[in-house]
Amino acid sequence: MQAEDFTNGKVILIDKPLTWSSFQAVNKLKFVLKRKFNLSKRFKIGHAGTLDPLATGLLIICTGKFTKSINEIQAQEKEYTGTIKLGETTPSYDLETEVDKTFPTEHITKELLQETLEQFTGEIMQKPPVFSAIKKDGKRLYEHARAGEEVEIEARKTTIYEFELTRIELPEVDFRVKCSKGTYIRSLAYDFGKALHSGGHLTALRRTKIGNYSVDDAVSPIDFEKQINDET
Repeated sequence: MQAEDFTNGKVILIDKPLTWSSFQAVNKLKFVLKRKFNLSKRFKIGHAGTLDPLATGLLIICTGKFTKSINEIQAQEKEYTGTIKLGETTPSYDLETEVDKTFPTEHITKELLQETLEQFTGEIMQKPPVFSAIKKDGKRLYEHARAGEEVEIEARKTTIYEFELTRIELPEVDFRVKCSKGTYIRSLAYDFGKALHSGGHLTALRRTKIGNYSVDDAVSPIDFEKQINDET
């Protein structure tokens, strides 16, 4: 690898670790590449779609001239796997915040789960989580939430191409979902629990694909650093 390979443009597939922000992952690669190849401050690098710190999996990082492809990559369909815990909700719809309400789960059967899945296939409307980076009245929603301010969130149209349960061990269910850009899997978990006349929140999430890019071909930021430093 030469400096020109990265300034001309590369697509790098990273398997983002748990608790890392997408920003941290980009900064790690930027630091590694600039130190190894003595790149200028104007070196371009960015990611094609944020992953929450509590999610793992595929983060596509583009460098150089390939940063112009970021919007195109972001627009492709995405695949996720994860776990929903039923019978409980949290304000953030995941483990970022503590459980605030509990609900019964005794009535939930495999048949009811399968019937309810059908409500979440195709074009659906969903509200983004209040703990998200979307801006409202000049502030990000999570800033409103942490300040204890209530804001009206508008529902958005999104498309779920495939939604299946891969493990059912109540109160937990594992899932795989293929969806369009802009889908909030945390909202999907919350809405799924609500549709079951219970509650639900996300306890694990992994992005496995973006378009034809797969996490199977990705490396961790630490392994990327080792690969770059091992280059002669």
